[in-house]
Amino acid sequence: QVQLMESGGGLVQPGGSLRLSCAASGSSFRLFVMGWYRQAPGKQRELVGAVTNDGSTNYADSVQGRFSISRDNAKNTVDLQMNSLKPEDTAVYYCNVVHVLVRSLTYWGQGTQVTVSS
Repeated sequence: QVQLMESGGGLVQPGGSLRLSCAASGSSFRLFVMGWYRQAPGKQRELVGAVTNDGSTNYADSVQGRFSISRDNAKNTVDLQMNSLKPEDTAVYYCNVVHVLVRSLTYWGQGTQVTVSS
């Protein structure tokens, strides 16, 4: 059974930094893309960033240059380093893994709250 355990959310002032971590278990994730999504109140869930097994990354335009995603294939973890945080980054952040060939094989973490406020 695949499980994704997130950690690292919290309250931070504008301009500050946070690091989110996600530990995946229950499968080999060699053929999975690992990523982070977020959902703000009243808005749809959106992709923040994702990383493939070989380290290729992509980011939402809104976080490009401020956020960095990294993956440790040996530990089955994916981290999201968030710098220069803005109030509009406030959302519940979800870890996600999706199989590169079978897109229906996708799993979600429980979510972690990130609040950017002074």
